[in-house]
Amino acid sequence: MIPKIFTRPIAGYNNVLKNNFLSRRFHIDPILFFTLVGVCIIGLFILYSASGRNMHLVSRQAIYMGVGLVCTLLLAQIKPVKLQDWMPFLYVAGIILLLIVLVAGKGAKGATRWIALPGFRFQPSELLKLVVPLAIAAYLNKYPLPCGNKQIFVALLFIGIPVILVAKQPDLGTAILIAFSGMIILFMAGFRMRYIVILFLLAIPTCWIMWHFIMHDYQKQRVLTFINPERDPLKAGWHIIQSKIAIGSGGIFGKGYLQGSQSHLNFLPEGHTDFIFAVLAEEFGLIGVCVLLLIYTLLIGRGVYIAMTSSSVFSRLAAGGIVLTFSFYIIINIGMVSGLLPVVGVPLPLISRGGTSIVSLMAGFGVLMSIHTHKLLISK
Repeated sequence: MIPKIFTRPIAGYNNVLKNNFLSRRFHIDPILFFTLVGVCIIGLFILYSASGRNMHLVSRQAIYMGVGLVCTLLLAQIKPVKLQDWMPFLYVAGIILLLIVLVAGKGAKGATRWIALPGFRFQPSELLKLVVPLAIAAYLNKYPLPCGNKQIFVALLFIGIPVILVAKQPDLGTAILIAFSGMIILFMAGFRMRYIVILFLLAIPTCWIMWHFIMHDYQKQRVLTFINPERDPLKAGWHIIQSKIAIGSGGIFGKGYLQGSQSHLNFLPEGHTDFIFAVLAEEFGLIGVCVLLLIYTLLIGRGVYIAMTSSSVFSRLAAGGIVLTFSFYIIINIGMVSGLLPVVGVPLPLISRGGTSIVSLMAGFGVLMSIHTHKLLISK
């Protein structure tokens, strides 16, 4: 059963949506769209505080959000069947962009992840978070479910190529997210239990190989710091220790907007990117955290409803993959900032600073709107 808050008495709401100007003309789902805008506004306010009142950074973030909303509206106009046809080409284009990054990418902080263009740069790996699950959904749509051995092999190949290329940048966090976004489509398509057992058994030797031959020293340090952050409190453990102090010091009501001591006195590194959740918790306390989680829940719940009521295999897999991947980002970021998971460099969706990440997330919600509004108009 889906809570009524996500369906707004479904029959009545869907009839309104069929005759609503926004849905008929622009294919906009009002719940998704206005909740999305609300999260963006909250994100700008939090970023203003987390960045030390840096209006230049906030204005750039607002521009990226505007571009993201445009992408949302544009993708909402495209019928799901057209998106399905385009996925193979977009996947190939994404792989080519990753190869360009390895050859002529722009580096920062020891990693080469960006392609620089006049006036801005973008991170192709962020786009693959959306393209990979949609490409796999488009591929599996051609075959009966549950998928057979051949389809599983091809899907794993679709996942493995970008994961390897992204891991070589190196960007293990994004590589894990791309792998998860693709694997979730396989599970929804009826991944058989024996394959799950095989993957579980392969996990142990895979982790050993990654630790000794793939992971960089700083990545190993993050895992060791997760196990015991106090082993090096002034260096490797500094981020997570200060983050937990900021979250705990916020209490129930918080210290007040722009009053966070950990962030404004520079105790909390990366407060405007990966650790922005700690800034929110310190300044707005438990109440502010609950409000943000409630808004996230509204987005996720509406997405789950769209996935469950979709009219085709591609639509169900694509919508489910987008929603579950978005949920995974939230869990990973909050988990790592709270010390429950290792730090892997995953931003808080639509709140943390990041241009390509925001645009790709909003593009995913545009696909959700397309799936839902085109289905309603067809069934009218």
